[in-house]
Amino acid sequence: MVIARWRTASPNARREAVEGYVSLIPWMIGFLAFTIIPIGVSIYVSLTQWTGMEPPRWIGFNNYVRMFTNDPLFWQALKVTLGFVALSLPLKLVLGLGLALLLNLKIPGMNFFRTVFYIPAVISGVAVSLMWMWLLQPDTGVVNTMLYFAGIEGPQWFWDPDWALPSVALMSIWKVGGSAIIYLAGLQNIPAHLYEAAEIDGAGAWARFWRITLPLLTPTLFFQLIIEMIDSFKVFTEAFVITHGGPLKATYFYLLYFYEEAFQNFNLGYASALALVLTVIILLTTIFVNYTSKRWVYYESE
Repeated sequence: MVIARWRTASPNARREAVEGYVSLIPWMIGFLAFTIIPIGVSIYVSLTQWTGMEPPRWIGFNNYVRMFTNDPLFWQALKVTLGFVALSLPLKLVLGLGLALLLNLKIPGMNFFRTVFYIPAVISGVAVSLMWMWLLQPDTGVVNTMLYFAGIEGPQWFWDPDWALPSVALMSIWKVGGSAIIYLAGLQNIPAHLYEAAEIDGAGAWARFWRITLPLLTPTLFFQLIIEMIDSFKVFTEAFVITHGGPLKATYFYLLYFYEEAFQNFNLGYASALALVLTVIILLTTIFVNYTSKRWVYYESE
């Protein structure tokens, strides 16, 4: 059928088709070289025992058998990471939306505040981690000092097994300004005449939010849910810089375990298996969220 269409196409249509396929070649080369081939190599390496210093030795599915049956660190890292996702994801979604609603107000100087709240999203993760170490230092940190003057004894934060993971989740809201800008774009795409009609009908601010803003913002919420969820699974810098996985493995995140296996223990085969399992977990979670989105994401009809 394609050949028949090509034969019957006009010279201009053929030329446009050739130009289109030629323009795709750089992308196809990049996709093949930086996505398909690395994934294939990673799958192969995950089925081997390889230190990087000698040729890989084929061991089949032994890395996966060890992971699921004889590796308590794997389960600890997975549990900590899932706990972080459960703590940080709702915080970032709700606070990002709340901040966007404030940034959408029509007041003088709002562009300045939008810029200020977005800046943390582009600051180095290491710098942010060092700043939060100073803020949450138990004895001389800014937060505990303020709590002390308020008559409250502050926790040990990163140095307490019960508070370490919540502390890292608290850090995650530092970059909420980045997601707020995306929410803001969604808010400004909502037609103004819908709010005007609702006001004429006597709807208050709360009713307008629940009946107009939130339903029409669900595509943006869906996008943010996927992006923030994937980002939460990839948490690494905070634990690497501040806690090194402690105390008592309370912040032993999945990517920290992967890093240790790959670049400290040089178990590249096992590290590749860890990476692929995380990829599958993120993929299945994304598919589930995408499937359930049919029930709560509303797309405005033209």
